Amino acid sequence: MSGNRLARLLKRADFLRVAATRKKWATPGLILQAAPAKALDQDPLPQGVPTVYVGFTTSKKVGNAVERNRARRRLRAAVAEIFPAEACAENDYVVIGRRETLSRPYSLLLQDLRTALKRVAKSSEKSL
Repeated sequence: MSGNRLARLLKRADFLRVAATRKKWATPGLILQAAPAKALDQDPLPQGVPTVYVGFTTSKKVGNAVERNRARRRLRAAVAEIFPAEACAENDYVVIGRRETLSRPYSLLLQDLRTALKRVAKSSEKSL
């Protein structure tokens, strides 16, 4: 799958909906949650352009505001690199930063994201 467009989940209700499905995979650098995509109230794209919706969050356990923002920036960069080619447009995702997100080498963070995507996809297939 290549050419997916990325869009953001911004509403708390969407984050809670994704968390409620309990489909997640934890890696040392991040936690990835997934849920079947829901039609969002955002402006539609031309037909044929699959859109993957992603939300980012970090808790205060990660650190102060500066550290939490840095962790989210690292996660956004990793998602921008991996998701257009590998994410499934039928799912909405939430990426949760961990304390390790700050110090983990970027190449390992990318590997964590790929692993989490594959594991969440497998758990989605099993539940069908």
